[in-house]
Amino acid sequence: MKFKATHIPYRATGLFSPLVNDYMEGKGTAQSFVNYTPNIEGVKKAIEQRKKQPTNRKVLVEVLRKQYDQLANSAKKNNASALEAVQANISLLEKENTFVVTTAHQPNLFTGPLYFFYKIVQAIQMAAELKKQFPENNFVPVYYMGSEDADLEEVGSFNMGGVSHQWKTKQTGAIGRMKVDDALLQLLQNVEGYWSVKPAGKEALAILKEAYSKGNTIIEATLHLVYAYFGKYGLIVLQPDEAVLKSLFTKVMEKELTTQFSHQAIQPTLKKLATEYHVQSEGRAINLFYLKDDLRARIELKDNQYIIVDTKISFTEAEILKELKAFPERFSPNVILRGVYQETILPGVVFIGGGGELAYWMELKKVFEEAGVHYPVLQLRNSFLFIKEKQRQQWNSLEFDRAELFKSTLDLEMTFVKKQAKENLALTEHIASLNKLYQSIQEDVIKIDASLGGHAMNLSVQAQKKLELLEKKMVRAEKRKQHTSINRIHTIKAELFPNNSLQERVENFVEWVGTYDWAWVEAIMDNSTKMQSGFSIIAIEP
Repeated sequence: MKFKATHIPYRATGLFSPLVNDYMEGKGTAQSFVNYTPNIEGVKKAIEQRKKQPTNRKVLVEVLRKQYDQLANSAKKNNASALEAVQANISLLEKENTFVVTTAHQPNLFTGPLYFFYKIVQAIQMAAELKKQFPENNFVPVYYMGSEDADLEEVGSFNMGGVSHQWKTKQTGAIGRMKVDDALLQLLQNVEGYWSVKPAGKEALAILKEAYSKGNTIIEATLHLVYAYFGKYGLIVLQPDEAVLKSLFTKVMEKELTTQFSHQAIQPTLKKLATEYHVQSEGRAINLFYLKDDLRARIELKDNQYIIVDTKISFTEAEILKELKAFPERFSPNVILRGVYQETILPGVVFIGGGGELAYWMELKKVFEEAGVHYPVLQLRNSFLFIKEKQRQQWNSLEFDRAELFKSTLDLEMTFVKKQAKENLALTEHIASLNKLYQSIQEDVIKIDASLGGHAMNLSVQAQKKLELLEKKMVRAEKRKQHTSINRIHTIKAELFPNNSLQERVENFVEWVGTYDWAWVEAIMDNSTKMQSGFSIIAIEP
């Protein structure tokens, strides 16, 4: 089995925002919203600045060792080398010359969409690449788990075989704190047959069953699952919903509660962004949630009272600051402050995110400055489109190149039928001749009666519309002749872009690992573009 990659510019796909395209290509004003360029020179500068803003490494290492204690017993039996790799990287974090390449994502059920894997692989590969570029330093890949997310509809669902499956649980609050219940076990059982028939599906299913054991929190399940696949590469999973980690962030949260600094800091950037680009997130006056038990609700300031939205809970300023000091784990940053918290507790130099993530991070440079926290190099995550052997053969038979996969189905139809038609399907020249004819007629008519000029023009418009309609009928007739190939175009597009979305945003990793085993992951690793820019189309060949 071979995996042959073709890389095309992100802009050529038509799927990425002008802001992200300009940033990755070094064009326009996009660079003014960040501190570093997304290249080796940018990382070099980030390392020097990061050294000036130390991290509490002692607390970080203690938390990580505690979080991995739960895996120690099973890991020693099943994956001792992976445990050693992870523990070695945790120990490296104690050293001042060790930095982090971070990617972040919610703990999606069974990892959710494919790009969950793509992010992690890129972090691993980039950390290795940076070690080669800067051998005097160490670089550790970290998956920062967005365990405090509360969007169960998004995080608690996954797609399998074109069908969406949703976890129907009565639990509420932060997704990471929820536990594997009977509803989730039933969901796993419902799709077990799909995985079992895959050539390597049973092994993947066994890992999922072990991770999602009844009573495990989603945090524990995700840690177990990601470790099972990527622990051998030394990937560290950080679960940030910890009181001792939140205590390192209390000064920033106190500043947010008392001055609402982040909302003020972001306004000039939003104004500047809006002149050329789309604004991703405007945030709120207070960009913190109150997090307790099964509750995660917004904090609002009204009449000198801090209101926990949709509850009867409220605090005075003195009371909420006392609550923050005593229970920092009860406060959760939203999208505007999440990155600031991440970079407070991690010695990061590079952050890998999707187009949407980078767009909102590019709004936040002033927020980081106000918080006194280092703002890392932003790197667009890798994107992949996998084409199976049959799809590859059919696409080749249509005589399209790889980049044309991103064209609309209608454009592909038109391109194909015009290429295949023996006769010219465009009446452009005839329409131009007709316009000249009616223009001449209008000139002659006006000589007789000026009021008839408008009538002549209307006749011209009607005739042109009829010719355009005739042209469409000619195209439809040619499409009928080529119906087999046209249907093939529709089928391939529907398979590669399910629900008119990118494959990586819909499909689940088990479909691919179950079919191609670890060779599929190795193909991702081999074709990770690290810091280079490009969308990878990978054709599977025998």
